Amino acid sequence: MSLEQRVGQVMMVSSPAAGPNPATLDALRRLHIGNVFLKGMTTAGAASVAGGVGQVRAEATADATLGVGQFVATDQEGGQVQILRGPGFSTMPSALAQGSMDPSALRAAAGQWGKELASVGVDVNFAPVLDTVPSSEFAPSNIPIGHFEREFGFTPDAVAAHGVAFAQGMADSGVAATPKHFPGLGRVTANTDTSTDVADSAMTRSDAYLAPFAKAVEAGVSWMMVSNALYPAIDPDNNAVFSPTVIQGMLRRDLGFRGIIVSDDVCDAAQLSGFLPEHRGSNFLAAGGTMVLCTDQALAPRVWQGIVDRATSDPAFARAVDAAALAVLEAKGKAGLLPR
Repeated sequence: MSLEQRVGQVMMVSSPAAGPNPATLDALRRLHIGNVFLKGMTTAGAASVAGGVGQVRAEATADATLGVGQFVATDQEGGQVQILRGPGFSTMPSALAQGSMDPSALRAAAGQWGKELASVGVDVNFAPVLDTVPSSEFAPSNIPIGHFEREFGFTPDAVAAHGVAFAQGMADSGVAATPKHFPGLGRVTANTDTSTDVADSAMTRSDAYLAPFAKAVEAGVSWMMVSNALYPAIDPDNNAVFSPTVIQGMLRRDLGFRGIIVSDDVCDAAQLSGFLPEHRGSNFLAAGGTMVLCTDQALAPRVWQGIVDRATSDPAFARAVDAAALAVLEAKGKAGLLPR
């Protein structure tokens, strides 16, 4: 692969859930981007989504990606966060409601939800949410998670038991679950998508609220999403998404995670508005991340170009890009996405 193609493998760009638009197609063709996130709720049903995914997969050409297929992801948590709806998709209860189920029953239900995703060509689900919200009383004030009932419960044990069951059900159907938002958004009051200066001053490197993520790693999850928030007791100088302490120190060394580390969205997030788009993806990869998620197609070319330019001028960073691209390609090999 050329450098441009390798950079494409370590990025994921959004596509409307109903089917790719010209901006998506430009990213897949001209920027060689090799992974797609289905964005924007659709109620058109499975047949419509499968058609759109088929259009996306047709772009994995020799010129674009040397024929390497895309990981296709979406947000299918349940409740208010369920992108794919309509005929062929179950109406999923919220994570809070899922948390009242027996874990074995939840695993079986998640297995069915995973089959629905796999049937339309989605192979990565950006769920489960493993953030622990401290209490039901605090939940409404926790805008990113509790306000939308995205938490499985109010203790790390409850979150771990049900989050792992959800992840295992997805895996049973061949869909890679992606626990998020490491190291946790359960105690913040603002949403990194819409606010700046979002921080959890209580979170520490040995925090009890890390347990659900640790249990997910023990259970064998192959993806993990990193939060955009700041954790000053862990790394006062860097948001988690740009923090070697969080990514390499905590996820890789403390938890022993060996899979794909994907960023939370670096393009639409207000939390990162103070950083040039050209620096957002490259800073994440330099910190040890694997795949940059950009859901604003207008900014994707700048994020991509920033990674290419830095890799061209910085040999150490170029090696980091190569290592991340290799990790993605190895995962695609296991998923049957490499050309034969």
